[in-house]
Amino acid sequence: MSTETLRLWDPLVRLFHWSLAGVFVANYFFTEEGESWHVWLGYYAVAWLAIRVVWGFVGSPAARWADFWPTRARLAEHLQALVAGRPYHRLGHSPLGALVMLLMMVCMAGLGLSGFLMQEVDYFFGSDVVEEVHELLANGLLLLVGLHLTAALVESVRLRENLPLSMITGRRRKL
Repeated sequence: MSTETLRLWDPLVRLFHWSLAGVFVANYFFTEEGESWHVWLGYYAVAWLAIRVVWGFVGSPAARWADFWPTRARLAEHLQALVAGRPYHRLGHSPLGALVMLLMMVCMAGLGLSGFLMQEVDYFFGSDVVEEVHELLANGLLLLVGLHLTAALVESVRLRENLPLSMITGRRRKL
């Protein structure tokens, strides 16, 4: 097994990851809905989402959508390996990891939109629907984050590689 590493996650991807993680934890557990910190952290997260979407087209190879987009074929191959108990080594996001990442990004964008509608659009004043959607998205994101953390830990053990550390250092073991 190689102990040689290569740079995989560029600083922008890592800053995006940890920024959104921090915003989610802060807004879900520590700020009150409608409070100015909650609102501004939401805007900060949406700004990072926009940057990351663009970076998916112009960024480093591992950050590009084409590198990890969870196509049907990629997902099928990954699922077959998991069912068979075979390791699925891949630099960058695994297909299932990419799917969860995209779902988390969609939830975060939905939180930004629903939060904006609650705060800034008079039409929705007094309506519980947008608030319920916002809450549903936040709870759904919490479930996806739990899945993401669990999968990162399980796959780290299965693949004998510290995947969370690679999102801190940007480096990953060569395959």
